[in-house]
Amino acid sequence: MKYRTIKYLFLCLVFYCAIPISVYSQDKNIPKELYTAAGIPDSLKEDANSVVRYASDEVTVTGAGKAVVKHYSLVTILNEKGDKEADLGLPYNRKFDTFSDIVMRVYDANGNQIKKYHKSDAYDGAIISEDVLYSDDRFLRIAHTVTSYPTTIEVEYEQTLTSFFNPPTWYIQVPEQAVQNEFYKVIVKPEMGFKYKCKNINLKPDQSQADGSNTYSWIIKNLKAFKLEERAADWRVEPKIVFAVNKFDFYGYPGDISSWQNYGSWVYSLNKDVCTLSPQRVTEIKKMTDTIKTDKGKAKFLYEYLQHNMRYVSVNLGIGGFKPFDANFVDQKKYGDCKALANYMHALLSAVNIPSYWAVIFRGENGEPADVDFPLNTFNHEILCIPFKNDTTWLECTGNTQPFGKLDITTQNRNALLITDKGGELVNTPKSTGQDNQFNSNVELKLDSDGSAKAVVKILCSGVYRDDYVEYMPTMKYDEQKEFLMRLLNIKQASTFDYTAGADNNGVKEVELNLDYDKFCDIITADKQFYRPNVFDLCAITLPFENKRKSDYYFDTPLQKTCITTIDLPKGFEIEALPTNQTLKFSYGSYDIKYVYDAAKNEVISTAKFNLTDHVIPAAKYNELQQYLDAVAKAQNKKLVIRKKA
Repeated sequence: MKYRTIKYLFLCLVFYCAIPISVYSQDKNIPKELYTAAGIPDSLKEDANSVVRYASDEVTVTGAGKAVVKHYSLVTILNEKGDKEADLGLPYNRKFDTFSDIVMRVYDANGNQIKKYHKSDAYDGAIISEDVLYSDDRFLRIAHTVTSYPTTIEVEYEQTLTSFFNPPTWYIQVPEQAVQNEFYKVIVKPEMGFKYKCKNINLKPDQSQADGSNTYSWIIKNLKAFKLEERAADWRVEPKIVFAVNKFDFYGYPGDISSWQNYGSWVYSLNKDVCTLSPQRVTEIKKMTDTIKTDKGKAKFLYEYLQHNMRYVSVNLGIGGFKPFDANFVDQKKYGDCKALANYMHALLSAVNIPSYWAVIFRGENGEPADVDFPLNTFNHEILCIPFKNDTTWLECTGNTQPFGKLDITTQNRNALLITDKGGELVNTPKSTGQDNQFNSNVELKLDSDGSAKAVVKILCSGVYRDDYVEYMPTMKYDEQKEFLMRLLNIKQASTFDYTAGADNNGVKEVELNLDYDKFCDIITADKQFYRPNVFDLCAITLPFENKRKSDYYFDTPLQKTCITTIDLPKGFEIEALPTNQTLKFSYGSYDIKYVYDAAKNEVISTAKFNLTDHVIPAAKYNELQQYLDAVAKAQNKKLVIRKKA
């Protein structure tokens, strides 16, 4: 099925992904009613955009890195949200993967065949992205345009593999898809050290032995569709089974993944001969840093040297998707991908006798961590770890704006595999805290008697908030910047909008906004004016009520936000009513707002604080979170009332 296949396809764009393959095994006696929409039980239609009528997958592992994989699937698409099932994408490598055939058939609601595609109809393209210069990863694609519903898609193919780390994961079910019949089979020789692990499902296989091989067979029947709840982590919900064998062969490089230590030794063997700079460059690097007294100071200098002189470019050819460029090559060419730049940084540090470790990791916001008890190649990125005596320092070597010693939200709070001369060791990367992600603002708001206003907003931000202004804003045009900021901060529409990017020091970015409002006042009566007394919201999130939340709710990070707003009243006006001070508590955060009126200056000063102490909110606390955010929204909407002086 397309969704499960294509899910692998985009993982291939980044280094350290397992070879993604789906498989075929067709039972020719499939009942005809499975081809017709009328044969779908009503219980399987609820919340479903598509239904897997019948799927049969078979993997025969014939040796290290060698397998024959077969796939058959019959999926009925119920509505346009299920159209992805008619878009088949199959990633492959020309040297190591061979398709014997690919067939896609399309049936109408009554089970009549209306279209048939073969391998010769498939588009054959390179898997490449903006930052990938060269890659030998490719994909075959057959995309059928669905014109009526329901439509049933039948897919079958067979593939021979001669290079992979582990057998493909069985993605049993994706959100908003029901499963009527699904079968999975793995045939493997005992000496391969086969193992499996269920995720988000408890499913035991039938086991048998024949011709010196073990066979594991799983069956799924009548699995109802589910919806992925808002801000839930899919890997915590979607049922799947992961598979592994102890021995692998990847692009002609054999290895062992029976333990994290062994897999780390394989990665180390790829790096150990490309991680040293020439003697001349070592002398130059030492001279560059000889006036810096501390190792950490030297590391910071060299990290910034890397950022200012090297750029990220990916070249994934053969084992080059895993083996980094030689450090001397990067030094001369001034580019490399994540592993090449991490390796180059390792070489720079080695030149001044500072030890460091490569570390492979899965990069992605709230991504699935590596399983401590089930070694499996799920990594797609490489960073660097410096084990200073009292302060382990982590470096993201691909970003030229990342502060020294700070990881971003895609690699924080998960485990990474340190690569040492003794093998691999799973360790935790730093967990982001609210203090790491601060948004501190001061607003000068001048009200005019006609309801117009001028505002100057000054912002100091770090962590995830800094990324908004350092990573994304510079790539935008002025109108795009305005739209982005209006949406990001939930700013009331301004008639004039000026944005100025200030200094960026020690991981703290300065930003200034100058705003003019023809109408800032909400309501004007004869002698009174009613205002929502803030230019933007510290928290602009509200959530729907859910009676029985099943999944944890994920924010990006913990955070700390403050805003001090000074409101200058128009000449001839005074306060009639201040919004009430409020303190709101939540198990994982708080909101506090206080108002003070200075009669002598005829100004109101409000101080607001919003904190989130953990980014993962347990499902049992969701309703508390929902009610808390509603209360915050109401507190931010309280009115300031001023009146003309008598």
